[in-house]
Amino acid sequence: MPLSYPVHATTLPNGLRVVVSEDHAVPTVSLTLWVDVGSRHEVSGRTGLAHLFEHLMFQGSELVAEGEHMSSLMAQGGRANATTSFDRTAYVESVPTGALELALWLEGDRHGHLLPALTQENLDNQRDVVVEEKRQRYDTVPYGSALEHACRLVFPEDHPYHHTTIGSMADLAAATLDDTHAFFRAHYGPTTTVLSVVGDVSPAEVLALADRHLGHLQDATVPRPGRTAPLPPLTGTPSLDVVDDVPSERLYLCFRLPAVTDPAFLPCAMALDALASLSVSRLQLRLLRREESVSGVSASALGLVDGTSMGLLVLDVSDGVDPALVETAVHEELLALGREGPSEAELEASRADTERSWLEALAGFDERADLLARATAAFGDPEHVNRYLDDVVAVTANQVREAAAHWLQPGAAATIRYRRGATASPPLPDEVLATAGAVR
Repeated sequence: MPLSYPVHATTLPNGLRVVVSEDHAVPTVSLTLWVDVGSRHEVSGRTGLAHLFEHLMFQGSELVAEGEHMSSLMAQGGRANATTSFDRTAYVESVPTGALELALWLEGDRHGHLLPALTQENLDNQRDVVVEEKRQRYDTVPYGSALEHACRLVFPEDHPYHHTTIGSMADLAAATLDDTHAFFRAHYGPTTTVLSVVGDVSPAEVLALADRHLGHLQDATVPRPGRTAPLPPLTGTPSLDVVDDVPSERLYLCFRLPAVTDPAFLPCAMALDALASLSVSRLQLRLLRREESVSGVSASALGLVDGTSMGLLVLDVSDGVDPALVETAVHEELLALGREGPSEAELEASRADTERSWLEALAGFDERADLLARATAAFGDPEHVNRYLDDVVAVTANQVREAAAHWLQPGAAATIRYRRGATASPPLPDEVLATAGAVR
């Protein structure tokens, strides 16, 4: 039986999509403004701007001074944050019910009237913040370069997912104030935005407030790019060895997967569960518990909207074990899953784990608001949140086997091998990474 969380969706005359899930369990409201702009919308030579705006949007707007957005919410007992991904930028807030109008007024000012406050000083300041963030979160932490390498191996150079959201620091340094103003006008507008609100408020109240504070916004965004054609599974087994000062040697096996909106994505995600995500998964049982050749193993399906997603297997090799033996064992299990399919225990464990995590997420106002915005923007239907678990239950063992046989084979994997060394390997240029199958 489908879930029945209340969902009320409408579109304001200016194109802003508004989704409300009324829930009076506690006297708070969570809201998400999900903007259809991520790193996939950036062009060569101007990467990193989507993530930069995640920072700039907190630096003041036409009627709100620098730092005042956050301090005004905190004074009412609220909080705010923002995240950027390949596909979107999301601005999230949680406030007591009585502060919802304040939150929407603040959002209306920065989403519609940011540019008067976007000065050269603010740009320079936040550009420095991003450079420091990259140094702390990517450049100086173990395996911090893994996702960047994975994207360059899995996606061709001209693909929207070839670069990560942090972008190129050289591109950011070259970006002018005019570039940032143009980027904001091109991507921030009511037709590119979903407002989702969950909590102690009625749909009628939300629509009235949204129309009052966001309904006046005019749209000057450029048309959204068409979806990129799906990519087939990888061929040529591209690989890359990275010598770095890491706690243990680590293997990443990276795969292309169907887009998250493609029905074929779910069987792939469940195949990855059968391989490594669960306590009953075969790599967990064989390599971690029985052979003890790894100290950790995990899998993830990074669902993306633009034609092709990415799947990852990550294995930390135990001290004294030859990583090549672990890699061979993983290949054996990939072949076996594609040949035999998942066991009933693996399939049921995947369904149960998905159900637990999905229900847990929907129970929280913040995550429900995020999932409603995602369902509206990516799937075109906020009711997807109520149907998702039924889609999971409907996946058969044979569909999982077919997904593994097509997408998750040894010959379809890009492999990154982190090897212990005293110093980090220098960054490789794009032209080297594009042909990294020869780099062993």
